[in-house]
Amino acid sequence: MNDRSDLDLIKQKVAETVFASSKHLTQLDIEKELVNSCFYSKRQIRHAVKSLITEQILAYTYKYGHNFLEKSFNKPVRISSRIVIKPPGISYQRKTGDLVIEILQGMSFGNGEHPTTRLAIRGVEHALSINRFLNGRQNSFALDIGTGSGVLAIAAILLGINRAIGIDIDPVARSEAKKTILINNLSDRINIHNWSLDNIDQQFSLITANLRYPTLKKLYFLLNHITEHKAAVVISGFRTDEMPDIKKLYTQKFFKLERSEVEKDWGVMVFQKTV
Repeated sequence: MNDRSDLDLIKQKVAETVFASSKHLTQLDIEKELVNSCFYSKRQIRHAVKSLITEQILAYTYKYGHNFLEKSFNKPVRISSRIVIKPPGISYQRKTGDLVIEILQGMSFGNGEHPTTRLAIRGVEHALSINRFLNGRQNSFALDIGTGSGVLAIAAILLGINRAIGIDIDPVARSEAKKTILINNLSDRINIHNWSLDNIDQQFSLITANLRYPTLKKLYFLLNHITEHKAAVVISGFRTDEMPDIKKLYTQKFFKLERSEVEKDWGVMVFQKTV
């Protein structure tokens, strides 16, 4: 086997290790794992990492006072069967059916780097690909709770929702979301507000919420009041060990579970309003 083949195999193993990990990995973590499991040398692993960064497959991120290696989002990345996320100014050759969302690498959560964002986007795509969710609705409305970058509201519009509202208590997130919506030419269809859920008296065809477990539990009864009959509710932001409790709560009366998915110890659930 030649050096090029060796390098390609090591690169593949490094990338798989990063993508499959449920925790952030430093380069030292990767070296320790692959030296012990695959008997690669540290020099080979470092060469592979350097190549993966040059090819924009991996990127360094700085969190919690450490540098970690993670999947690069500085290039177009396919999130679901139809949704592709890319930075502005980066070219991408669309395939038939592709829907492209441009996201600034800003401060707000929701640029596709975290598994819950990817899961939620796939949940929205699933919900809106089922005809019964939007069948007969001439003026479908979506509400994105804790909108962050606004990516879920944008995905909902691209996948068939007529109009959307994103709400967030963080002024930085609202500013970032407005910029993202403007970049994607959807300012006439998506509005961003600092609204309290208690003050919303409208009903929605789709609700998305990528939030942590305690908040999602508190939302249950309120979501019943602001969802139309047969509306879709896509919730993410919880750990896999929290999924049974959320399923039990949400299916006890108002909703039925349509789909669930797990990625890196995080989960998403898609519910349909039944009453």
